[in-house]
Amino acid sequence: MELNVRIRAARWTDKDTVAGLIADALHPTPLGQWLVPAAHRHVLADVLRIWVEHAMFFGDVHLTDDLTATTVGFHRYRPIPPPANHRTRLTDVAGSHADRFHLLHRLVAQRQPTEPHYDLAFFAVHPNAQKAGHGAALLAHHRDRIDRVDLPSWTTTLTDGQPLLARHGYTPRPAITLPDGPSLHPMRRNPPPGSSDSPTNSADNRWDFHA
Repeated sequence: MELNVRIRAARWTDKDTVAGLIADALHPTPLGQWLVPAAHRHVLADVLRIWVEHAMFFGDVHLTDDLTATTVGFHRYRPIPPPANHRTRLTDVAGSHADRFHLLHRLVAQRQPTEPHYDLAFFAVHPNAQKAGHGAALLAHHRDRIDRVDLPSWTTTLTDGQPLLARHGYTPRPAITLPDGPSLHPMRRNPPPGSSDSPTNSADNRWDFHA
């Protein structure tokens, strides 16, 4: 039976819920454990809140009505600024863990495309709702939205996230290996065929990054 998942744009009052949802999904993973020790899930939520707020100004945030899955993305039609007072805010909430967040951001940013694209920064499903169709429904919703604006989409995932993203048209790029940590996998999705006049297609070779 097909799962009926209702999806809506997040409101400002949802920012803590969205940050907590991503933290719940990220914390048990190798990346979550690389960023902060097991007992520091609240640090992830506090750091993620900075980026969720930023996306509400420079992108979009969507979540399922039952609050079990979310996407957080940025509209990178042109360079966008970092979150206001980012370094100070990150140090305040992450403390001694801030260096790893800075390193992660720098390594991921080095692989980002330079042409206009949609940056799917976070895609998360609560551990209790995984493999129930919530993530697939949210990615289908995301795909339909970006196809209407004819933009490539770019994201980074852990190994376990690759199959689902691949089913929605994402293709893998060379991996990023974190020092003493897991490998991350950049993935991209091109606009559907028939958009040869799109400026993003004229520079498509710039997607071909190398490790």
